[in-house]
This record gives sequence, C-alpha cells and structure tokens, in this order.
Amino acid sequence: MKKLSIILISTLMLSTFAMAQSNDEKDIRATLETLRNAMMSADKAALEKIADDGLTYGHSSGLMEDKTAFVNSIASRKFEFKKIEFPDVSVKMLENGFAIVRHKITGDTANDGKPATVNIGVMLVMHKIKGDWKIVARQAYKL
Repeated sequence: MKKLSIILISTLMLSTFAMAQSNDEKDIRATLETLRNAMMSADKAALEKIADDGLTYGHSSGLMEDKTAFVNSIASRKFEFKKIEFPDVSVKMLENGFAIVRHKITGDTANDGKPATVNIGVMLVMHKIKGDWKIVARQAYKL
C-alpha cells in the first residue's frame, strides 16, 4: 500500500508539472501572437509591454537595439511589417521561469519605406515576470 501511495503521489506531481509546462507554453505562444500583431499594427503600448526593460534585440543584419530603439523603430514604422507570419515555433522551457523560443519570420515588410520580403530565423529568450512572459533577448539570423 505504501508503495502504491508513493507511485500515485509521484504521478500526480509529474502530471501537475507537465500541466504547468503546457500552460506556460500556451502563454508563450499567445505572447508571440500578440507580438506579431503588435509589429504589424505598430502598437507601441503592446510592444513596450512584451519587451523587458533590459531587452537586447539583434537583427539579422547585425544591428543591435535596446528596448527603446526596438519599440521606436517599429512604432515609427521605420521597420514596417505589412504581413508577417511566425512559422515553426518551438519552445524549450528552462528553470526559474525562463524559456528559449525559436521561430521563423516570413512575410512582407518595408525598411525606411523600401519594400522587402523577410525570411529569417529568430531565437528569443523569454522570462516570466509577475505572470507575464517578457522578451529578454532576441537574435535573428539569415536562413
């Protein structure tokens, strides 16, 4: 009986842990969708909410931005996202409320008013702070 109790408690603990992970992953995916929509609509408030104050944001060109530069370049439409998708999302949960997220960005953009298409890879480091997932670091790379 004691052995059965230990097995049941262990199973319950593992399923609770797995459910927490799946909820976090769902929340991360929802945050990515909010980010995608905020990028297309140049929604400054949404971008500021998603970005951590210490954000380091790397472009595939090598340009590096902090939170202010990232938000302002999109909100001002210097980097305009007309239609973008985030295919091939993968989420790797880490300890202490961190996650590594990888995805692609594909679609139609404009850089300083010049039409362009985008097909890049992205790696994000996200951190759960006060119940919200924030982007701490981002690095894009050419495919």
